[in-house]
Amino acid sequence: MMFGKRLLVVLALVTAMSLSTVAAVDYIVPLTNPDGDIGLWLLNNTTGAPVTGIQIEFSQPVTIVSSNAIGGNLVPLQGTSGSAFTFVGSLVSYGTFPLEWEPASAQPTFIVWLSGAAAVGTPYFTTIEKLGYLFGVGIVYMRQADPAGLQAAFAQFFADNGAYFAVLSQSLGMSLQDSLLPIIMSAPAEGIQNFFNTIIGMLGVTDLSGLLGGDVDFSSLFQVLGL
Repeated sequence: MMFGKRLLVVLALVTAMSLSTVAAVDYIVPLTNPDGDIGLWLLNNTTGAPVTGIQIEFSQPVTIVSSNAIGGNLVPLQGTSGSAFTFVGSLVSYGTFPLEWEPASAQPTFIVWLSGAAAVGTPYFTTIEKLGYLFGVGIVYMRQADPAGLQAAFAQFFADNGAYFAVLSQSLGMSLQDSLLPIIMSAPAEGIQNFFNTIIGMLGVTDLSGLLGGDVDFSSLFQVLGL
């Protein structure tokens, strides 16, 4: 099988490649596939513990060509064609999950390791919509797990962006802090996500790079939410 021969080359390349080649995560190694219009990424379990699955979403519908875990066994929960997949089974700590799909023009937009029903490790995401989703579920989790830490993170967030938010609040005709905090401390994840999307729409930002490279410093929130 050609995949096995390619895998020897792939594993040799891994030893010479940085695991931080995509975004801010340390577990993705995108590779050029010699077989034409097929995408190939290595996904390494760097969570520090065994995992029981991985969730992956793509920018467009794909067909999974191959997904042979090294150090375990992960199989798609529902078919091999679509735009979103959950692979379940097991993968040891520092095991590798090579994933091939077609067409190669499709790109993963969201990846997160799973332990049971819980997400573990740092999620990979490439869209504003998915960031809003992660804020929603992360904030709801932190309200229960560490409410004081969440309050402190938002206090730092507003302090870090005080000057910019003062101008923005004036232009929007509302105080962002007074409007945001009651929602943060009471709304369900979907409500938080919808509010986030509304604010982003007001800012006129259309892509994730524009948001994260803009005037708002999200570092305190990313830290408390594990992003």
